Amino acid sequence: MIVDKNQTMILTSPCGMDIPVRIQVNPRARRIILRLDEKRREAVVVAPSRRHMKAAARFAHERVDWAAARLRQMPPEVIMGDGQTIQLRGRDCRLSCAGEGRRASLDQGEPQVLNLPGDAGTLGRRAERFLRRMAKDELARAVDRYCAALSVDARRVTVKDTRSRWGSCTSDGRLAFSWRLIMAPPEVLEYVAAHECAHLLEMNHSSRFWAHVARCRPDWKKERAWLRRHGASLHAVSL
Repeated sequence: MIVDKNQTMILTSPCGMDIPVRIQVNPRARRIILRLDEKRREAVVVAPSRRHMKAAARFAHERVDWAAARLRQMPPEVIMGDGQTIQLRGRDCRLSCAGEGRRASLDQGEPQVLNLPGDAGTLGRRAERFLRRMAKDELARAVDRYCAALSVDARRVTVKDTRSRWGSCTSDGRLAFSWRLIMAPPEVLEYVAAHECAHLLEMNHSSRFWAHVARCRPDWKKERAWLRRHGASLHAVSL
C-alpha cells in the first residue's frame, strides 16, 4: 500500500490488479464509505474527517476485492480520437478530422461519419461540443413534446456531464440531462426526457408519477432497462 501527498494510494488486489484509491474527506459523511469514480476509473474512500484517514485506508484495503471486481466489470474506455468509433443515436459513428474548412458535418451511412476538420489533438473536445449541442437540441424538442402532452411547462433545459443520474428536475421547473444520452438509441433519450417532464407533476416515483411517464412512453420499462444495462458504456467514452 503506497500513499502519496495527494491522498491517493495504490492497492493491489489478491488477483494482482492495481487499484487507484483516492481518499476524500467529506464532513457531511456519517461513516466511512467506498465507491467507484467511473470517470477516473478509480475507487474513492470517503472519510468524515482527516482524523479518520488511516481508518479509511484500512477500510479500502479490506474491500479491495470489491473495487477490483467492479472495475473489471466496466466496459473498456473509448477515447474520442481520429478514426475511433463511438455510438450516436444507438448506431456506430466514426470520428474523422479530415476535410476542408472548420465546419463539422455528420455524414449518414454505415457507419455514420462525424467530420471535425482540424487538429487531431483537439478532436475529442470538439466532438464533445458537437454532441452536447446535438443532445441539447434533441432533448429540448422532446421536452417540448412531453410538456405539451402533460400540460406542464419547463423553465429551462440544460445538458451536463453528470455521472450519478441521467436527468434531473428542480422544484422550479429546471430540467438538466446528461449529454451522453445522444449516444443512446433515440427512444432511450425520449424516455429520460419524459421521465423528467413527469417530475414537473410529481416530484417522486409514486404510481401517479409512473402513470404520467406511461402516457408519454408506453414502453418505458424496456427503455429504462436498456439504460441500466448499457449506461456504463456511455460513460466509458472520454476525451
